[in-house]
Amino acid sequence: MSGLVPGDGSVFGAVHLGYVVVESARLGEWRRFGADAIGMHADDVDSSTLRFRLDEHACRFLVEQGPQEDVTAVGWQVDDHETFDRIIARVSDRGVPISEGSAEDAARRGVERLWRFPGPKGIRQEIFTVPVTTPEPLRMLSSGWVTGEAGMGHVAIVSREPESLRGYYETVFDSRLSDYIDENVSGLTLKIRFLRVNERHHSIAIANIRGVKIDPIRTRVQHINIQSGSLDDVLAAYGRVTDLGFRMAWSVGQHTNDRELSFYCVTPSGFELEVGWNPIVFGPERESTWEPTTYQGISIWGHTPVGETVLDKFAQFRQVVRTLRTPEITVPALSGGMAR
Repeated sequence: MSGLVPGDGSVFGAVHLGYVVVESARLGEWRRFGADAIGMHADDVDSSTLRFRLDEHACRFLVEQGPQEDVTAVGWQVDDHETFDRIIARVSDRGVPISEGSAEDAARRGVERLWRFPGPKGIRQEIFTVPVTTPEPLRMLSSGWVTGEAGMGHVAIVSREPESLRGYYETVFDSRLSDYIDENVSGLTLKIRFLRVNERHHSIAIANIRGVKIDPIRTRVQHINIQSGSLDDVLAAYGRVTDLGFRMAWSVGQHTNDRELSFYCVTPSGFELEVGWNPIVFGPERESTWEPTTYQGISIWGHTPVGETVLDKFAQFRQVVRTLRTPEITVPALSGGMAR
């Protein structure tokens, strides 16, 4: 268990992003994107299931055949059974339905057992303690990815109910606020909250669009982040994404708050994937002295939009019309943390 765990009943430091589940009808494109462009290890489980590996874990991305073109679940690895039971109790004691996943579900996700419960924006939250690991060598273009105590990366969500999301992850995982970023996008000022649950600067990012009656993002998540082990790998992946004809969303740049150098490209399902390198890490000393602050602008340099077209603008407008009267999915019983 990480040295960041305070031992006061908190689960902070004992939870790590383990895997992401995607539903897509474009498995062939996902294989080409994940393996040939990004450089991950790909396994075809069967004709309707594709998995990607980043490390010794059997599964980090699970792509299942289906029509949604979206992230449907995220899996969180929990260090020990005591912490696992504590999280289960937090959820069930508040009257939120929780159920054990089937043996087939667990096998497809590369874990021994899992339990699941509702999450914000309809993204199921799944927790497990024992990942299935494999001695099979990684076959991938990348030289390596950073996982371990930091988990596999982070999830970024655009929300009209940011306080509810922050409260949810405080209640369930004892998340801590790392910092804020104020950013102007197309004339709209967003306040982005960055939440950590372990040594990674953030495992959840929440972009605030409260007061706006629309959600400009079709998918449940805005992006998923994975961390490369080397700058050379980031730049090589950027070149492959471009050469293979996948859409680049934001050019290479460096963030103001966690100092990660990264680029953003568009997955076959429409949400973005951020490939990054070298963000700051919260060791015990930084954890004990850190004070959240607000940064003006998301990037020190770079991260400029790439290739937005008139058709993209029309697609965004159609999404605005569809979501104008659609309430955002929240889980009120689990949103009572220190949200603000």
